[in-house]
Amino acid sequence: MREKWVTAGGLAAVLAVAGAVAPATAAAQPAESGWVVPRTPDGRADLQGVWANNNITPLQRPEAWAGRETLSDEELAALRVAAGNAVGDGDALFGDQLVLAAIEGIEATSYDPTTGNYNQFWIVERDFSNRTSLVVDPPDGRIPAVTAEARERFRAAAEHRREHPADSYTDRPLQERCVTYGVPSLGAGYNNYYQVFQSRDHVVILNEMIHDARVIPLTGQPHLPGSVRQLHGDSRGYWEGDTLVIETTNFSSTANFRGSSDGLHLVERLTRVGPRTLEYEVTITDPTVWTRPWTVSIPLMRSDDPMFEYACHEGNIGMDGILAGHRAEERAGQSQ
Repeated sequence: MREKWVTAGGLAAVLAVAGAVAPATAAAQPAESGWVVPRTPDGRADLQGVWANNNITPLQRPEAWAGRETLSDEELAALRVAAGNAVGDGDALFGDQLVLAAIEGIEATSYDPTTGNYNQFWIVERDFSNRTSLVVDPPDGRIPAVTAEARERFRAAAEHRREHPADSYTDRPLQERCVTYGVPSLGAGYNNYYQVFQSRDHVVILNEMIHDARVIPLTGQPHLPGSVRQLHGDSRGYWEGDTLVIETTNFSSTANFRGSSDGLHLVERLTRVGPRTLEYEVTITDPTVWTRPWTVSIPLMRSDDPMFEYACHEGNIGMDGILAGHRAEERAGQSQ
């Protein structure tokens, strides 16, 4: 794809007896030896292109790897074999599920045996690395504990979903309604591609998932007033050397990232570290949800293929079925 300058169980035993572990992987990978960062016409690092997150590394460090920031080469080879065996003919395994299934030596099974789900045919080949978690801070590789207030909100929300699963379309999550998968998007293995466009004054990040485009000014203009709230927040970018830094505030109360909404604050960093690797790091802060900030680091890999339209809303018959199914459940309940 041409770039353009634009103006707009078994494995657990293996782990237990494995040998020495390599030094911990830094949050930002060092640039490859001999490689020179490509430049745009105004001299900035060229981040343009299509980048994929198909990393198999789990978001949080599994208990089987507690205290381990990296795996040895032998352990990584064993993980490759175990992950292949874990897939089987069951449902598709996404993100952390695949690693956990590999560690526990289990095969995927459907969470909805009545209607079924995607199988592994729909999932891309995964990128393996020796890291044990995408979370690099806290050092234990785990997402921080949530606050007591957040736990109560989550409990109340779960109770509401049980009692009102589909009174109307507004009871269904935004991604199911083909609105957005939100920011940041940390999932892997299924339509997790991103295209970056650059000009002197703006950067655009286009998500393949529901084709969301974030237009990010680089001109130093202030954030929008606090009264202006958006699903993807209000982003402002600037350069620190060859790293693009994006700060996002002003999220809407209808946004939802792991239970965080209008209190969410993001600092993202994008750095080219090789001809085919874009290091993506995001620090996530919301004191109304988590007891401390936390940071995720993901190596995005270059794709030579173009992105395709994610035509989610066109003929979204799934929503019709969900609402009709719940109406049928209500009628069945009234007749008893």
